[in-house]
Amino acid sequence: IRALGVAESFRKRLGSRAVLAGVVMRSEMLVDGFVFGACTVGGMDSTEGVIEMWRRLGRMDINVVLLSGSVISWFNVVDLNKLHQAINIPLICISYRDSHGLDEVFRKRFPSDWEQRLSVHRSNGERSDIVLRTGYKVYVRCFGLLPADAKNVLDKFTVDGRYPEPVRLAKLLARSALNYLEPFLGPEAGFADVGGETT
Repeated sequence: IRALGVAESFRKRLGSRAVLAGVVMRSEMLVDGFVFGACTVGGMDSTEGVIEMWRRLGRMDINVVLLSGSVISWFNVVDLNKLHQAINIPLICISYRDSHGLDEVFRKRFPSDWEQRLSVHRSNGERSDIVLRTGYKVYVRCFGLLPADAKNVLDKFTVDGRYPEPVRLAKLLARSALNYLEPFLGPEAGFADVGGETT
């Protein structure tokens, strides 16, 4: 099977934009594509950023999307239902720590739109915890497949620890891209688009 792993990297001191990266990987651990995108640090456009990456990639052979986190780039909440509807293939959103909720964080940090953030976050549903074959626990929200099926997928793509390889490589790629962009960015700078792809 082929999976698209999506992860992000940002530094608030570098401006208002975060780098999104996607890695297409086969279950034999062969990489055969990648794509870049962007979203706003502290914004509410991460869903559109990931959907645009998917459309730009233009692949019809991807079986599942693995998304690293639903609250990314400083509380930019991904609408998982909207994302799943747009990609129309199974979606597994993975997080790695237990959480006691973000209600108060949204209220304190985002007084102008905390209700919108909280509404999207709640609509994403509850997480299921699963233990990978590596022995590590992760927390997943599944769309288009059951948690048991999600475990099978994650086990195929996880070599060590708790991070599936497509997501791990996507994170490295996003961080490397941000490191490259850092000299060109300042506290007031951003980048309109880091879009691009190769397959």
